[in-house]
Amino acid sequence: MPESRRIATARHERSDTSHTPAVDAPVSKGPRQEPVRLTVPTRNDRFLSRLTEVIGGPLGRFTDPGRVNPGIFTVQRVLVVLTVIGVLFAILAKNMCRTQGWGGMNSYQWACYSDWASLFHARGFSENAFAPFAGGELFEYPVLMSVVASLTAWMVPGADAFGGTLDRTLAYFDINLFFVAILWIVTVIVTSKTAGRRPWDAAMVALAPGMMLASTINWDMWAVAALAVALLFFARDKPFLAGIFIGLGTATKLYPILFLGVVIVLAIRTGKFKAWWLTVAGTATSWLAVNVPFAIADYTAWSYFLEFTRDRGAGFSSVWYAWNLSASNIPGMKQMSPEFINSAGLWGFAAACAVIAILALAAKERPRVASILFLIVASFVLFNKVYSPQFVVWLVPLVALAWPRWKDFLIWQLFEVLHFWAVWLHLWALSAQWEPQHSFPPAFYVYAVVAHILATLWIMWKVVESMLDPSKDPVRRVGQEDPQAGPFAGLPDKYTLGTLRTWLGARNAKNTQESSLTKDDATQR
Repeated sequence: MPESRRIATARHERSDTSHTPAVDAPVSKGPRQEPVRLTVPTRNDRFLSRLTEVIGGPLGRFTDPGRVNPGIFTVQRVLVVLTVIGVLFAILAKNMCRTQGWGGMNSYQWACYSDWASLFHARGFSENAFAPFAGGELFEYPVLMSVVASLTAWMVPGADAFGGTLDRTLAYFDINLFFVAILWIVTVIVTSKTAGRRPWDAAMVALAPGMMLASTINWDMWAVAALAVALLFFARDKPFLAGIFIGLGTATKLYPILFLGVVIVLAIRTGKFKAWWLTVAGTATSWLAVNVPFAIADYTAWSYFLEFTRDRGAGFSSVWYAWNLSASNIPGMKQMSPEFINSAGLWGFAAACAVIAILALAAKERPRVASILFLIVASFVLFNKVYSPQFVVWLVPLVALAWPRWKDFLIWQLFEVLHFWAVWLHLWALSAQWEPQHSFPPAFYVYAVVAHILATLWIMWKVVESMLDPSKDPVRRVGQEDPQAGPFAGLPDKYTLGTLRTWLGARNAKNTQESSLTKDDATQR
């Protein structure tokens, strides 16, 4: 290596790890013996460092965060303040509908649509808070989401409240908004504690534009918070409790079950399967405890979510919908049937999981839990039949743990915001039935869908690079291995693709030798 390049590389490494202690602190099991020095974002992240010039530059190198009492400005308290700011922006993003109503074209024109307002009347919650369980209405969501929707509807005052002037739809929205704010704060705090020596990475979750715009569309934040808590329990070597929250999250939204894929891959690599069985046991316990009573009471209502998911066609913003929309405007291009989409999406996701497993087993160093989990969930999102705008809230906490680089994060969020607005403009154009020359062109919407897919793939590639080359991993560069490893922390690798190749090579050599000896014996006889 040329001398100038070697010096530049050494300077970069010193600037990026100046906050690490001389003796690395343990990352997993057992009580912490002493305070651990925390990573300073303005010192560690070059993008943030440049942005701080207007306030005096990054935190000085003689500070010692994590070991010096910060007074009232602890990391978690500041993160709560940042999250409250995010919640206020989320309210502002929906304020046109809150003040002008969700009727007509308002939801699309002002991009303030929310399933809460739409389903309050459409699914009978305004007449019967427990409509999904009363046999009259079918609700296209898993059991716990139905429970949440019903309980929040139950909290809405009756039609005669306040002299009959109460806007019950707005009340329903605001009650759900209150719970989302609590869940958002919980997710941020839990993510900060899961991130090890990088708690400030949770600020990405607090201030993500995608969270501000999409967290108030549906009840997905309940599943997001459940998965965040599960990650924390797993990081603290409590796989059964982690499984409990995985089961609860899966009973709310399907995607938290994908965490089991991470655990089985790491169990195979280490040869230790106890954590896998405990996590599965916890997941099965909570999921069955929630689902079995409802399935017994009303199987038709309970199974409607599965039937609805199976039978629905390509949903908005999925790659399949973008294809079909393009096919409807391009002569000779054929649309995809729901049956083909079901099969292609399933096999595409299965292939992606196989590739991720191979990468995780082939990497020289064991990949981090958050890295594998993000890749699996992102693949699930990309191959899904529908990409609802709120799906971005699934990915934000995982990106904060898997690739905590603010510049890349904000670029990705920029394309997600672009896609968010394109969805509502597209729906506005469809609903208003304008003349083509006056409406939002379908091609622009397809471009926005492709852009958000490419941006997600770009972040995925960054994570893959960090798996294959740990020196590029922002988390490992600060002197810690895997803050979420939990029961797998410190374990040696037993089965990797490298050891498998070695084992197969030795076995083939032994078989060749035995075959040669057999031939010699036959010749002698």
